[in-house]
Amino acid sequence: MTAAEAVAGVLVLGVTLYAWSGLADYGAGLWDLTAGGRQSGRRARALIDAAVTPIWEANHVWLVFLLITCWTGFGIAFASIMTTLFVPLTLAALGIVLRGASFALRKDAARRGWRHIAGALFGLGSILAPFSLGAALGGVAAARVPVGNAAGDQVTSWLNPTSIAVGLLAVAMGAYLSATYLVAEARRRDAPDLERYFRARAVGAGVAGVGLGVAALGSLWADERAMFDRVVARGSPLIVVGILALAVSFGLARRGVVRGLRVAGVVGVAALVWSWAVAQAPYLLPFSLTISDGAGSPATLRWLLVWTGVAAATVVPALVLLYVIDQRGQLAEDPTVARSAGPDGSPWRGDAAPPSPGPT
Repeated sequence: MTAAEAVAGVLVLGVTLYAWSGLADYGAGLWDLTAGGRQSGRRARALIDAAVTPIWEANHVWLVFLLITCWTGFGIAFASIMTTLFVPLTLAALGIVLRGASFALRKDAARRGWRHIAGALFGLGSILAPFSLGAALGGVAAARVPVGNAAGDQVTSWLNPTSIAVGLLAVAMGAYLSATYLVAEARRRDAPDLERYFRARAVGAGVAGVGLGVAALGSLWADERAMFDRVVARGSPLIVVGILALAVSFGLARRGVVRGLRVAGVVGVAALVWSWAVAQAPYLLPFSLTISDGAGSPATLRWLLVWTGVAAATVVPALVLLYVIDQRGQLAEDPTVARSAGPDGSPWRGDAAPPSPGPT
């Protein structure tokens, strides 16, 4: 394996880790937006707040890592993608900022009406970001991004059936993972009604994901037959693994079994990401730029791999520790906002403003 291929593998790993985290806000924005009215959706939103608050920005570590690695290791591909697909990528950045600002505002706003508006903006931003990123990925996979500065059509490169299907698939994928994570959160917090609530949504998002995956393949067949043939020929074993993992998660959800549910979910999502990567290799931009042709200097690539190892040894343990102490309930609430506790003393059950996430 060359250094360029190793860096490309690191990029695929980064995409996988970002996908495992539900892309934006662990996919919870969709469920927050569709939870219902202020009263009917109060407890579902409170659980989402309690689950997301301690870790709500940690997942974007992987997005920043992907951007830096791509522009350093594969500058030609990065420039081509950013200039041709600047519209969906700008919308993705807008969604990330919008959901972050609205999530913080919802927790600090004094009036319920403003909190409700901020919550709606949080949900919309959390849908806009993964959809736009998925649409950009669909444009790349459909060979609509040629090499060069703004060389591709800046409208049809992402407003096409394949991009739209992949964008919706990204939203469904994040929503599915989020629902499986929230099932486990509800079980941990002894809320059986919310466990059933999110279990049904996990199944619904999974079914939608299967349908959108089929739609994406059909669109790719009509849009870029060569890539479709590569997905079928090279990525089909991983697609089968993903479908089997999804079937296992369906079975666990229907039986009310939480153990293994999240594992089945992440395996299914990883298989989906890797099927795309295997099908597209060795191209960075199908079918105009290969990994070797688009790579930076050998010295740059070697240093990228060295610093990836440093990051793996420092950042990954810190994130693992964050998730572990969060799952153990050891991230204490700020005592200055104890007013948000519910009648039973559980902060996430209250109908007052949830505590502020603090600085990020």
